[in-house]
Amino acid sequence: MSSPNDAPVSKFIMISTLVTVVLAAAVAQGFGRFTYGVVLPDIRDDLLDGSNTLAGLLGTTNTFAYLAGTLAVATLGPKLTLVQILRIGMLLSVSGITLAVFAPNGGVLSLALLLMGLGGAAIWIPSPGLATQVVSLRRRGLAVGVMGAGVGTGIVWSGQLASIVEDQGRTWRSVYGVHAIVGIAVLVLVLIILRSRTDTRGSSGGFGGFGVLSQMPGWRPLTACYASYGFGYLLVVAFLIARLEDDSGFTSSQSSAAFTAFGICSILGGISLGRVSDVVGRRRTLSGGFALYATCALLILTGAQPWVYVASAGLGLTFGGLATVIAAYIVDNTDALTYGPSYAAA
Repeated sequence: MSSPNDAPVSKFIMISTLVTVVLAAAVAQGFGRFTYGVVLPDIRDDLLDGSNTLAGLLGTTNTFAYLAGTLAVATLGPKLTLVQILRIGMLLSVSGITLAVFAPNGGVLSLALLLMGLGGAAIWIPSPGLATQVVSLRRRGLAVGVMGAGVGTGIVWSGQLASIVEDQGRTWRSVYGVHAIVGIAVLVLVLIILRSRTDTRGSSGGFGGFGVLSQMPGWRPLTACYASYGFGYLLVVAFLIARLEDDSGFTSSQSSAAFTAFGICSILGGISLGRVSDVVGRRRTLSGGFALYATCALLILTGAQPWVYVASAGLGLTFGGLATVIAAYIVDNTDALTYGPSYAAA
């Protein structure tokens, strides 16, 4: 692919690439990572003897696998193209999702979540780079936002699918079963459409990519932002439905509605905040976004309607948007060789 500074590629290549990357992001994050939060109460009661502690540990397994995946991509990624990394990630994610369907106990499910975490990292890290390669320089934030919209789409899909499955008297395994089928179809698209035309390998960034990340202006506060974003997922998003049902007295349909509002707004958040950051700057957008995120997290604790729904929408807007702006900032301050290890390290 050509440089994003000129008219990079034909419209067909641009659209087909963006659509495929959006779908891959949906599988990586919307299915492989965030679905666990949607079905957590059912998994907890079915496999974990009702233990929130064990449920949290399983969620942490997924997140630490994601961390291990980012380190692996940053360290070993220079030997591979972005497309090759994404393909490996798809194989891992789809394998993990499929294994979850048949998991007989918490140990096997933990292995499934581990594969999803590793795959999620290998898909997510190259995705912004691939998305921005097919658009002009001034639309990078928008392109990353469109790519991030795939995550929100996956979240909305998961929330609605879980509600439908429960209404039909089926279990959480059916949710992962549908996801496995969709994931296999997206894997085929990735293998067909995302070809390494002029894709170059990244440069060696030292262990974990920190060698190149440390050369980027503002890398310390940016990394702190990304860490806070990760804690926000672990503490707020993963336990949103469990919190509403167990502590606030929400029914399953009410909590699914809140999660759906979160998912829909995360789609809008990636696109809107990405574009806003193109205009007003990445730093200002990040500052305002984190302030809104914290406010919405506090509103969730009230358990009061309609504030919970308002807060869920605000969380989705910022959750989808903040990752987009962080990725766009890294794209702005790196090149084709240093992007991969820098983003992985952050």
